[in-house]
Amino acid sequence: MDGVLVREEDPIPGAKEFIAALRDQDIPFLVLTNNSIFTPRDLRVRLLRSSGIDVPEDRIWTSALATAQFLDEQRPGGSAYVVGESGLTQAVHDVGYVMTDQDPDYVVLGETRTYSFEAITKAIRLVNGGARFIATNPDPSGPSSQGMLPATGSVAALISTATGRQPYFIGKPNPLMMRSALNRLEAHSETTVMIGDRMDTDIISGLEAGLRTILVATGATERHEVENFPYRPSLVVDSIADVVSLVSELFRPENV
Repeated sequence: MDGVLVREEDPIPGAKEFIAALRDQDIPFLVLTNNSIFTPRDLRVRLLRSSGIDVPEDRIWTSALATAQFLDEQRPGGSAYVVGESGLTQAVHDVGYVMTDQDPDYVVLGETRTYSFEAITKAIRLVNGGARFIATNPDPSGPSSQGMLPATGSVAALISTATGRQPYFIGKPNPLMMRSALNRLEAHSETTVMIGDRMDTDIISGLEAGLRTILVATGATERHEVENFPYRPSLVVDSIADVVSLVSELFRPENV
């Protein structure tokens, strides 16, 4: 989502038209984000109000939802100590988990704008006490209107340094998030395209999940940086506006 459809709160030219083209042609899609702060309902309203981009709530797939699904599949009806905001706590609650700081099955770390020393210390003690360590995504930093902010990956590194335990990251570039998205779409990798702005998360996760990939040069990875990576996207374009005209071609019956 960030870097493809929007920059901060501002829409990227062509984003609204791209989503409209998918909806007009009844092409199934999901908007993915590693950010676990917001619920899909929150994100839909934020996109619509700030950018005029109308993405239905059930078309948004977050690392928080993928994490909750993973927990439910691994240990149904379990318990977790959650460090995060409503996007993550609601997702974990909705799969039937008990949120507790008393001998939880998991410590689950997500994004928040208000990391507290007390919460991080408690997470460290619980991981040292045997709780399994899960993190929604490995992103070390994120943008804000005031500049860069520490994100889940940075705080996970702090906990790992203190405990000697590495988390299992659910979000991109883990192909697990891609597979969970494909399952939600009831789609096959050979008939799906991943569009992203980062070579080290979006493109590699799409590639490893067997998808065709399109890199847009409006976010983290610029065109000239593509050659620095040992893998390539299927296509590189300047922005999502360049993909609008490709929607019909990419999704012709003979191509999917």
